[in-house]
Amino acid sequence: METFLLFIGTLLLVIGVILIYDARPLVKKYLGSGNENTATLVLKIIGTICSFIGVILVSNYLP
Repeated sequence: METFLLFIGTLLLVIGVILIYDARPLVKKYLGSGNENTATLVLKIIGTICSFIGVILVSNYLP
């Protein structure tokens, strides 16, 4: 169970960093022409939350 939670934490951390770093290109590629600034902000907030959850899981279950 601990290995599974460590894997999930690492995965959430990686996804969060990717969302924070590549928010604007992802919005341009997948969401098309809308309000890009708002969509970028939402992706960065989601990425930050995913990163926090991932760090908490990794720090609790790291051997």
